Formats: sequence, C-alpha cells, structure tokens
Amino acid sequence: QVQLVESGGGLVQPGGSLRLSCAASGSIFSIGVMGWYRQAPGKQRELVATITSGGSTNYVDSVKGRFTISRDNAKNTVYLHMNSLKPDDTAVYYCNGQIKIMFGGSPGPTVSSWGQGTQVTVSS
Repeated sequence: QVQLVESGGGLVQPGGSLRLSCAASGSIFSIGVMGWYRQAPGKQRELVATITSGGSTNYVDSVKGRFTISRDNAKNTVYLHMNSLKPDDTAVYYCNGQIKIMFGGSPGPTVSSWGQGTQVTVSS
C-alpha cells in the first residue's frame, strides 16, 4: 500500500505565495516521476509541473517563471513553490507519483498514485 498526503493549500491574495508539500509513504521501493496537477471548477484536470528522480523539471506555460517544483528523494516528498499567484491559479491541487512498490520483499510493479488534493484559492 502506498499513500500520498498533500499539505500547504489555503487562501492567499493575488501576488502572494504558497508552498505545497506531498509526502509518499508505504511499501515503496523507488519513485520515478512526481508531479503536480490541478483542477478548477468546471474544468478538466491539467498538468502543472513534473520532476524526475534526477531533478529534471517540466512546467505548463501558464506557470513558468512563477512556480518551482522540487523534491527530496530521501523524504519521498515533492514540493510546489508558487509565487505571484493569480486568481486563475485557484484550483484543487493534486500530487502524483510513479511508484515502484515493494511486493513480497522484492521490487514489484510501478503504480500511479494520487494524493487526496488540497485547495488553493487566490482572491482578494
């Protein structure tokens, strides 16, 4: 069993900053790509940013220069630093991890695991 738990969401004024965290726990052998997604009301879930285990990053154009994704492999944790927040950034933010699980004491299959989501609201 693997669990991803997000934290750090909340209400912030336009131009403000927030840091989201997502910690993975459970029977983990290794974690590959980790990412943040978001879903605004009435819209489809969209990719925000991804980071490989080696630290290579990718961002959706709308957050480039404002958001930074990072990870601590020792803690199985991924972060999303969000600066210069805009009302359009309001959404539920979800983390995702491509996790190779431990199965019977040996490396098992890779599963795509999701957190429960954390609300980010940007409003004055």
